[in-house]
Amino acid sequence: MTGLVFRFATVSGQRIDWRLVRNCSVTPTQLGWMYLSLCVVSLGIATFFWKLGAHLVMPFAWLEIVAVGIAFAMYGRHAADGERISLQGSRLVVELETAGRLERAEFDRSRVRVEPKTGDHSLITLSAQGRSVEVGRYMRPELRPALASEIRMALRAA
Repeated sequence: MTGLVFRFATVSGQRIDWRLVRNCSVTPTQLGWMYLSLCVVSLGIATFFWKLGAHLVMPFAWLEIVAVGIAFAMYGRHAADGERISLQGSRLVVELETAGRLERAEFDRSRVRVEPKTGDHSLITLSAQGRSVEVGRYMRPELRPALASEIRMALRAA
């Protein structure tokens, strides 16, 4: 596999890895700290107005905190979603992680079929032995044909 140049893959020895992940601007830890600071500020303001006699402010502050907490939890649950494609020896291994659930498929590299053809912006289908897996959902549609070509090139290289 020497001499091959990859745009999306990482090569280490005889192993080629493609790691396609969701583009998240905030990590789950940062999200937790941001939520905690939002709670402190919101409840601080609500407490101030509650002490001044505006007693309905506190229930709405709690409602806001719960609603934002639910939204942050949904975001955090999918923050680590991604796809990993590994080619080592005669095996192509595809791992898809969605909301903490991991799906894994293994293929014999000599029988793998890669679709779409160049120019199609749909997801990339890797299929062999009666099974198929779609990858590329965390990549811009216009880059998917380049990724498909790169996977094809790596499969043929050995």
